[in-house]
Amino acid sequence: MNQWNTRFQAEDYVYGKKPNIFLEETIRKLQLSGNALAIAEGEGRNGVFLAEQGMNVTTWDYAESGLDKTKKLAEERGVNIQTELVDLNNAEWTPDAWDEIVCIFGHFPLELRKKTLAGVREAVKPGGYYITEVYSQKQIPYNSGGPRDINFLYRPEEFWQTFADWRILHFFMGEVVRNEGELHNGLSHVIQFVGQKPYRD
Repeated sequence: MNQWNTRFQAEDYVYGKKPNIFLEETIRKLQLSGNALAIAEGEGRNGVFLAEQGMNVTTWDYAESGLDKTKKLAEERGVNIQTELVDLNNAEWTPDAWDEIVCIFGHFPLELRKKTLAGVREAVKPGGYYITEVYSQKQIPYNSGGPRDINFLYRPEEFWQTFADWRILHFFMGEVVRNEGELHNGLSHVIQFVGQKPYRD
C-alpha cells in the first residue's frame, strides 16, 4: 500500500475541501469549460470545484482511498466526477483529449515529472490549457508543506522548455501564503503556470 493511500484513509480531508486559490482565481478569470482532467488529484477538492463550474471532470490518482473521498465529496456537493486509478508511471496520454489539464501540488521524481509534462503537452487539445501550482526547489526551508526531497520539487526551466511554443498566459515563481488543510500551511515558495496550446494551422 502506498503512503498516499494510507494518508487519505483519514476521516478528515488532509488538504481541506476548498479548491486551491490559484486554480479558483484562474478558472473564474478565464471562464473555462469542457472536458477537464485533474492529475495527482488526491481527495478531489480541485476536481469537485471544476465540476461545480460546469466542466466534465475526470480525476487521476494512484491512491484508491483518495478516489473514494473524491466520490464522497462530489456527492456531497451534488456534482458528477469520473475517477480513475492511475499511476503516472504507466499513464496513457491520449493526444488532443482534454480542454484543460490541472495539476495542483503534484510532485514526482524528475524523470517521471518530465514524462508527465510531456504527456500533458500531448493530451491538451489545440487551444486548451494547462494550469498548475507546485512547490519550487526553494520551498524546503519554508517548512510549510511539500516534499522534503529537492528532486521532487520543480524548476522554472521545466515549464519553459516543455511548453516553449505555447502561449504563456501566466508564469510566477515566488512566495505565496497557502492554508490548505493540515499539510499546506503558511508562507510557501511556488511556481504557477498557465499555458495555452497553440492552434494548428
